[in-house]
Amino acid sequence: MKRSEINSAYHSAKSFFEQNGWVLPPNPKWDVTDFGLGDFKKFGLVLVNLCEEPEYCEKLMYARQGMTTPAHYHKKKKEDIICRSGEFCIHLWDAQMSKSGGLVKVKINNEWQEFTSNTQVNIKAGERITLFQGVNHAFWPVSKECIIGEVSTANDDLNDNFFENPNIGRYPDIEEDEPSMVILVSDKSK
Repeated sequence: MKRSEINSAYHSAKSFFEQNGWVLPPNPKWDVTDFGLGDFKKFGLVLVNLCEEPEYCEKLMYARQGMTTPAHYHKKKKEDIICRSGEFCIHLWDAQMSKSGGLVKVKINNEWQEFTSNTQVNIKAGERITLFQGVNHAFWPVSKECIIGEVSTANDDLNDNFFENPNIGRYPDIEEDEPSMVILVSDKSK
């Protein structure tokens, strides 16, 4: 990714958070990624780590319509993904990524639900979906822009994200074409 693209994404996310009343903590940890696929408008996400504790963490995410967080699962992390503004769609598969036949159990708004693998579910503002270890999922905004929250058990982005596409890298390579507006989680100490 170009640094200019990261700066633009940071600015868009920060503005949308402010428009929707989200006040960020001092010095939050920002993460802007194209998942190493080189197409941020198609595979992109802006994340802000609000809280990182050994037992739990909280993130705020921003995406525009057309941006997908690619299919992945976690072996350790259990997470609630919450629609804070707008609407998003989440695609669910069982552990084997079955196109049909397998079952996926999740909680939506704290109610157990069971879906056939390869099902898409829309999550509206205020709603949440609880994903358990091994549930494969991809998600994207249905609305023009979307704020997505995540509350989860301990987070380990480097060792507990298992993507279906083996070409995905969690953090992008960055081409420094302009000065940085924000230091990213993936940036080396400066």
